[in-house]
Amino acid sequence: MTRAISLHDVSKAYPRGPRAVDRLTLDITPGEFLVLLGPSGCGKSTVLRMIAGLEEIDEGRLLLDGQYANDLPPSGRDMAMVFQNFALYPHMTSRDNIGFPLRIESPGVDHRARVDATARMLGIEDLLDRLPGQLSGGERQRVAMGRAISRHPSAFLMDEPLSNLDAKLRTHLRAEISRLTTELGVTTVYVTHDQAEAMSLGDRVAVLRGGVLQQVDSPRAVYALPGNVFVAAFIGTPRINLLRGLVRAPLDGAMTISLGKQFLRLPEPLSLDHQLLRVQQGREVIVGLRSEAVRIAHHNSARPGEVPITGLVEHVEFQGHEILVHFNTGSTPAVVAELEAARPRPGRPARRRRDGSVLTRLRERSGAGRAGSVIAVDHPEDPQRTATAATADARLPGDLIVRTTPDLALRHGMQVPLLVDLAHLFVFDQHGDRICPHPDRLPDLGE
Repeated sequence: MTRAISLHDVSKAYPRGPRAVDRLTLDITPGEFLVLLGPSGCGKSTVLRMIAGLEEIDEGRLLLDGQYANDLPPSGRDMAMVFQNFALYPHMTSRDNIGFPLRIESPGVDHRARVDATARMLGIEDLLDRLPGQLSGGERQRVAMGRAISRHPSAFLMDEPLSNLDAKLRTHLRAEISRLTTELGVTTVYVTHDQAEAMSLGDRVAVLRGGVLQQVDSPRAVYALPGNVFVAAFIGTPRINLLRGLVRAPLDGAMTISLGKQFLRLPEPLSLDHQLLRVQQGREVIVGLRSEAVRIAHHNSARPGEVPITGLVEHVEFQGHEILVHFNTGSTPAVVAELEAARPRPGRPARRRRDGSVLTRLRERSGAGRAGSVIAVDHPEDPQRTATAATADARLPGDLIVRTTPDLALRHGMQVPLLVDLAHLFVFDQHGDRICPHPDRLPDLGE
């Protein structure tokens, strides 16, 4: 039997600290594999522990199969957890570790057949008589998974189970977890900060930041249509190119997005998405371009929907099957401040200035408050944000990363023609919300 899990406006706060989880609403259907994804400290493990009953819920409701379960003890929830640090009893063999929860539930019953069946499923029959100290990290994690599977629970709760393993073993066990959960058909909630795990395992991915749910959707939709600039920057390798832009929409001329020394000319007639950008006339926006949205080609070979720019080669990363080329296009990178931080730090209150009207100051204050935890664009007048931008610039050369084939002979200092595919253009406002493609647009799986 599998289980439906629903969280309604659930919050959790610890003494002398901000809310670890803030008004989270999330529905997990029976048999679904849901991944909770986000940077360290975003509240994803706290959500998992509240579902398991290991943390009390301060506000909101937890429903299990439609029944109120806030006060239900962990033993009454019929769930099994797999931890990051294996949590095996060191004095017990693998057989005893796998069979331990069965002996607790049904003392005096012979569980050897069930343990053997679980071991065969995981391919660890030859490890049943060994102690945890005699096993490798991957073998210990298989035993920990076996302990969870042997109970035949209604839900699996996995808290970064692969983070302590090497990269090759993580890939192998990731495939095993996907196979096992599909075969068993059990509801699974999986916590990770690794986007590769999230995108390859989950039926849906829920992205968290600062205890707040940013977006929940299929892996394809989260990548193709990120709800805000944080999700766009957190999902995807290499990280999406984020550039500061300025919308120019004259009544008697072509609509463009200025990128500093260059601009993107939007082709006419304007698409619906591009028409909606007119309201941003004269405003600073954030332009998002994934590395595959730009290709190296002569401008006269542009396809419909592609517009030309040029780039100066700053650095070339050889990846074997492809190369990542870092270009300087004369643009200014936009910074999602503290993207990898545990929680966004509260900004210092702005000093009261004598210049400017009262209305101007109120507008600035309103905009700063709405931006919340995502500081999308670095402003030159703010030294703290300028320092953040400088750090980002020092970390990665250039302002635009393009993915291409390894047969191109590129070297530092070359001036290269580039074509930008506007069908894959993202535009976000100063508060980090996506305004293009239009938020109501569904992803085209054929793109």
